[in-house]
Amino acid sequence: MHNYRNFVKPPKWQKGLFAVEFAIIGSVFLVALFLVLEVARLLFVFNVLDEVARRGARLASVCPVASQASFNLTSRLDGIVLNIDSTELVVEYLDESGNLVADPIGDFDQIRYVRASIQGYQHEALFPISRTFNAPTFQTTLPAESLGITPAGSGGTTC
Repeated sequence: MHNYRNFVKPPKWQKGLFAVEFAIIGSVFLVALFLVLEVARLLFVFNVLDEVARRGARLASVCPVASQASFNLTSRLDGIVLNIDSTELVVEYLDESGNLVADPIGDFDQIRYVRASIQGYQHEALFPISRTFNAPTFQTTLPAESLGITPAGSGGTTC
């Protein structure tokens, strides 16, 4: 059994000291927790942007060149929710040495690679204050595949 007569009361000037210590330690812990969550969210957004660039390059490599501006990438993201504007996805057609093909429709035989990049995406941080900054450019280069040319009766990709 405890002897409660030997319990020493803290002096009056120490009353509330535990609440002050908890407030300091608790606020530091919460700030650190929210910063970790914000960094995790930023890494998720960067991963999604990389995936969008990959899917855009894949879709551009199998869709007709003339329709590259019209294929709806947002309907092909399968549940990935991100405010990506259609002007932020840039699709370029490259020749064998990696140079940009100026007229992809006129120089169709020169196309060997397709490059899709996400440029100018602005990420909005939620913590500690709402702040917007530009994300880096994410790009993917793939070999050109059918570019929308398929044999009769073989079906095709819905662009």
